[in-house]
Amino acid sequence: MSKYQKLAQEIVKEIGGAENITELTHCVTRLRFHLKDDSIPNDEVIKNMDGVVTVVRSGGQYQVVIGNQVSEVYGEVNVFAKRSEGALNDTKETKAKKKKPLDAFIDVISGLFQPILGILCAAGMLKGFNTLFSTLGVYSADSGTYMVINAMGDALFMFLPVFLGYTSAIKFKVQPFIGLLIGLAMCYPAIQLDALAGSREPLYTLFSGSVLDSPVYLDLFGIPLISMNYTSTVLPIIIVVYFASKVQNILDKIVPSVIKFFMVPMVTVLVSLSLGFLLIGPVASYASELIAQGILAVRETSPLFAGFLLGLLWQVLIVFGLHWGIVPLYINNMTTMGYDTIMASVFATSFSQMAIVIAIIIKTKDKNLKALGIPAAISALFGITEPVVYGITLPRKKLFIMSCIVSGVAGGFYGLYNLREFTFGGLGVFEFLTMIDPNEPGVANIMIAVIGVVFAMIVSFGLTLVMFKDENKEPKTKEVQNTVIESSTSKKHTMFSPMDGEIFSIKEVKDEAFSQELLGKGIAIRPSTGVLSAPFDGKVVTLFPTKHAVGLVSDEGMEILIHVGFNTVRLKGKHFEAFVQEGDIVKKGQKMVVFDKEAIEKEGFSLETPIIVTNTFDYLEVIETKATILNAGEVLLTGLL
Repeated sequence: MSKYQKLAQEIVKEIGGAENITELTHCVTRLRFHLKDDSIPNDEVIKNMDGVVTVVRSGGQYQVVIGNQVSEVYGEVNVFAKRSEGALNDTKETKAKKKKPLDAFIDVISGLFQPILGILCAAGMLKGFNTLFSTLGVYSADSGTYMVINAMGDALFMFLPVFLGYTSAIKFKVQPFIGLLIGLAMCYPAIQLDALAGSREPLYTLFSGSVLDSPVYLDLFGIPLISMNYTSTVLPIIIVVYFASKVQNILDKIVPSVIKFFMVPMVTVLVSLSLGFLLIGPVASYASELIAQGILAVRETSPLFAGFLLGLLWQVLIVFGLHWGIVPLYINNMTTMGYDTIMASVFATSFSQMAIVIAIIIKTKDKNLKALGIPAAISALFGITEPVVYGITLPRKKLFIMSCIVSGVAGGFYGLYNLREFTFGGLGVFEFLTMIDPNEPGVANIMIAVIGVVFAMIVSFGLTLVMFKDENKEPKTKEVQNTVIESSTSKKHTMFSPMDGEIFSIKEVKDEAFSQELLGKGIAIRPSTGVLSAPFDGKVVTLFPTKHAVGLVSDEGMEILIHVGFNTVRLKGKHFEAFVQEGDIVKKGQKMVVFDKEAIEKEGFSLETPIIVTNTFDYLEVIETKATILNAGEVLLTGLL
């Protein structure tokens, strides 16, 4: 019995057996189960097992915290669950069991931000310290130093849809560069509403005179396109990339392989972005305008309730990209009245978020969470809350909701006592400077702001200490110290070597189309014999007339191209003999092509054979064998999903 068999057997037994498991994955420290009936497991029994750190129920998952040896335990659990590794993710029960809509939404949003949290914190700190140094007079706000450093920090926030386009593409299994292109297109300067409104007159206006008054500056295929500012938004890019995933899936099934390489990305981008621009712009514009008008109407009746409502909803509006309709009200108030009371209502929001993070930093034993929390708190001090919201509070939705409620109460207080901002200025702690009344010397207005901030911070800090529970304790056992790579899934597709020979990197081949991985990731072989065999069970989709190149798709869905030699197309089939044809079903190891190795080399042709995974972007990673010599039938490449 191996080291972890007994532990795995006990875990499977206590969670209700294999029949109660619908999905199993693992991350760096924990097993993550989706169970049919999560009332079956006895938490205390599992917690007390030798080798288990603790048990966590979170996000619809039953999580058993193991520690560094989680990958070994995971493999044994799969055995005792009587399923092959990765099969748990494919059960019908998993597909049928869905998370609550709110849980699913938060899981998607927070998951898309996880890969960029580090640079998000870095960018926020750059912006904050840049403002600090300019305020202290180290350099002026119109100096070149300020502008360049501001560009360093602000670039990520301005072009956030580009980063989210990439992470969304990975999440929804779209080619990552399609996601990047969609994000870039949505941030293209010339089509942003501010740029259009400042450079041209509208073609015409829809719903003129109503609350939905919409100037139209562009049309698309003759259809009115209602513009919006997509820079810095979150939800629009996610929606468009999700739709792109559906378009790509359809196209993958119907577009011929010969033109799929460029046709699928082109049509996917064209269709998804066209519908995105035509539909998302109007929906977001109308929704934000209606919200703004609603807030304005409520404020005329009850400043207290309007302040509460705006403080309560502000972070939610930002997540959905619906806050833009309120910003013009703020600008209009500043330019016409010389002060604003609407945006002042949300002043305490960033301080509430900061207090939550400070409490977590104090309470948590998770070193990674502390490392994320410190720069996130600094960013929040300067009014930049994205690192806090997307990295810490939104994934822990109770803390996010608590912060919204506390900010709402502070906003109601600000509305009741008519907190005002008198100038455009910085965010966070620097926003205090905008509250100095130039006409009435004194600190009364600032004291109102301070009281709201102190209230928000004390309440948020205290409630977090009560509500927050550390989910990532240090492992009690330290038998294994090797690093485990986090994986959202254990599913993989494997390709075996189609020939005997010497293995080397695809980047070393002489043809740039292969060496620069323009056709996809892969590997190369210097064959020692003249037999090309099927590398998996699958289908021959392409056999070049010259028989030197074969395209196949495995039963699992891996698409590959095997190109025997360089410039061997010039042989026009000479020295090659095919034993399959297009459309044939092949089995792993089946002879497909035989070539006369000596004769081909004698004619001066290299037989270095690139093997390319042409649907590389369907995989999170394509892993090459570390071997330098392989026989046909041994593992060559693995695609991780």
